[in-house]
Amino acid sequence: MYSDYYAYPAFLYYDEDGISIEFPDLPGCLPCANTTEEAFHRAKEALGLHLFGMEKDGDIIPTPTPVKDLHPEDGAVVTMVEVFMPAVRERMNNKVVKKTLTIPAWLNAAAVENGINFSQTLQQALKSQLHLN
Repeated sequence: MYSDYYAYPAFLYYDEDGISIEFPDLPGCLPCANTTEEAFHRAKEALGLHLFGMEKDGDIIPTPTPVKDLHPEDGAVVTMVEVFMPAVRERMNNKVVKKTLTIPAWLNAAAVENGINFSQTLQQALKSQLHLN
């Protein structure tokens, strides 16, 4: 079972071309931004998506390193970034995906003529087929 709440330290590096963000405990989670406000927003979003991906892959979520034990490069601002995962999980699990399908032209014409909502009909059929009603 994964946690509903995570808080990880992040390093903010201010450069002429923007702000780079690094999570020392989460290699590969490297958002960037143009302003400090945007950096905090993107850091939180990236943290949630990165942890969601780790959960989906069945990865072990690492324990955050205590801030006192971190040794960032010169010029880094150290901050904590927190994320509430139930909101991230709900958003990602309910994300809309586009599907392309093929049906006979006569069936398409009849459905269009009768004002059928293809997305709604497919969702209802899939729920019924999967016994999710």
